[in-house]
Amino acid sequence: MIKAHAVPVPYDSVLAPLYVGADLLDAYAIQLPVGANDDLEVLARAGFERQAWWIRALTRVRDAIMATVGVKSSRAIGAAAAARGPVIGFFPLLSKSVGELVVGEDDRHLDFRVAILLRTGAAGARELVVVTVVHCHNRLGRTYLAVIAPFHRLIARASLEHAARS
Repeated sequence: MIKAHAVPVPYDSVLAPLYVGADLLDAYAIQLPVGANDDLEVLARAGFERQAWWIRALTRVRDAIMATVGVKSSRAIGAAAAARGPVIGFFPLLSKSVGELVVGEDDRHLDFRVAILLRTGAAGARELVVVTVVHCHNRLGRTYLAVIAPFHRLIARASLEHAARS
């Protein structure tokens, strides 16, 4: 099985201007197998909409805990975003181009953006890259990020691996 791995953040991403001062900035990539879909939105949906049971369970735990401090649940984020336009998972789709799409949300505790990029190497090998940028606004955001960051890293890699298998 092909594994996702950490990579340097791509400076040709539309998110690059947000890298400065980010409280979380990371990127993961996976080589797509020969014959894998090359539709970026299909790949993103495979990675973020059909998640493993343990990711769904962690999301439910996150929602229950964060509700106690007035932070929107994933379901509320998704419902509000769907009323405004397309979503991928529960993330609002903010922009889409041929090689990159961006999802994200702004909240009182933090703003986050995730870019999903499809790259083709010199030998024709294709790579799917996920970049995450988070800017915290207050102590709640920094505390939240400190707690979820290790899970984020696992989820980002698992989502890429799921997308590559789809």
